[in-house]
Amino acid sequence: MASTYLSRTFGSAGNQQIFTFSAWVKFSDDDNLNYIFSTGADSENRLVLLRHNSATGSTLKVDGKTATTQTIEVRTNRAFRDLSAFYHIVLSVDTTQATSSDRVKIYVNGEQETSFAQSTYPSQNYNTEVNKASAHYIGKVNIGTTYYNGSMAHVHFIDGTAYDADTFGETDATTGIWKPKTAPSVTYGTNGFFLKFENSGAFGTDSSGNANNFTVNGTMTQTIDTPSNVFATLNALQPISSISYSNGNLTFTNSATAHRMVNSTLAVSSGKYYAEVKVSTLGGNYPQIGIIDTDKFDNDDYLGSADAGYAYVSNGNKQYNNSATSFGDTYTTGDIIGIAMDLDNHKLYFAKNGTWQNSGDPTSGATGTGSAYDLVTNVSYTFGQSSNDGGTDPVYNWNFGNGYFGTTAVSSAQNPDDGIGIFEYSVPTGYKALCTKSINAQEYD
Repeated sequence: MASTYLSRTFGSAGNQQIFTFSAWVKFSDDDNLNYIFSTGADSENRLVLLRHNSATGSTLKVDGKTATTQTIEVRTNRAFRDLSAFYHIVLSVDTTQATSSDRVKIYVNGEQETSFAQSTYPSQNYNTEVNKASAHYIGKVNIGTTYYNGSMAHVHFIDGTAYDADTFGETDATTGIWKPKTAPSVTYGTNGFFLKFENSGAFGTDSSGNANNFTVNGTMTQTIDTPSNVFATLNALQPISSISYSNGNLTFTNSATAHRMVNSTLAVSSGKYYAEVKVSTLGGNYPQIGIIDTDKFDNDDYLGSADAGYAYVSNGNKQYNNSATSFGDTYTTGDIIGIAMDLDNHKLYFAKNGTWQNSGDPTSGATGTGSAYDLVTNVSYTFGQSSNDGGTDPVYNWNFGNGYFGTTAVSSAQNPDDGIGIFEYSVPTGYKALCTKSINAQEYD
């Protein structure tokens, strides 16, 4: 969302004592405050649900004030730093309860949080700032310009009922993973809403039947990365200086004069996977694109050094273990590099703008026609690359199947043969997007 958010001013007051907010969220950074839901006239009259930044522990917090009095301050001890997966967060409030700790409950992935660094609960029958006939925000603090950075899905607000987490989610009988109920049985109440984000032309559409539609502020990008199928991103939790990430951690910029290596989330050791990266600004000296051995990742080195990774270099060479040899065409700003990683036959292929280099055939199996490398076996790999500043900051946009380079949708919308993922160029038969469903199908079939 970055500086994009949703807003709605309720036409009339609802139940200020009893309500539920439920959302599936995937954070894109650990450095900033991430406001998920908020309302209130100012900083002294408000209720906000947020995740703190890493400096204050990356914990979840519910903060409520009325006329400068701190009425609610509930903050978890548990930190939430995973940037590769969705969290299901439920805030359930019922200030009519006799027991103070029952008045504000937080659930994460189906489990109620019970260990708190702060635990100030409201007085019985307290009227919160929520559900007043005033502005309510998703993805932004109520006053100011601090936003949520990441993705959201299945956002519910219930006016007048305090539901538990299992109203909105359930454990998958096969995988044991907590997953959303796409049509939960709830009574939304007057101001209740359900935002699916399924209409890219009207992200604020309410699907609860109440027509409590929200206004979209800024430019929101739709993604097929969902709680039911998580796609890889670049791994923003790697401790890499002078690197900045944006667009849901799919775009990175390197301002370091030295080499910096970045890699994807979701490592794999078998199966066939395809990804694309668009060179927005080539920058640097001979940037490298390829795959990385997860055990040998070195953020301060380049991809083809030692035996950390297998690289296709911008000058047309390939490089591994400090050995560079001629391979294919040069590439530069505006080019799209395709990577086909065959971990069943231990081969690696590269394409430039849809043309497989070295007359490569990623479907040739054990023959490995035109493959760049014979890969080391029994290793887990991620996609990745390296670059340095070299006078111009390199900028690269990765597509692991979400269908975008930065904020621009791919033009041709090609799909793998399992139908999961959207790419610019044709995906070789048998290759999948790097996402949880495709990993499950290939590594655990």
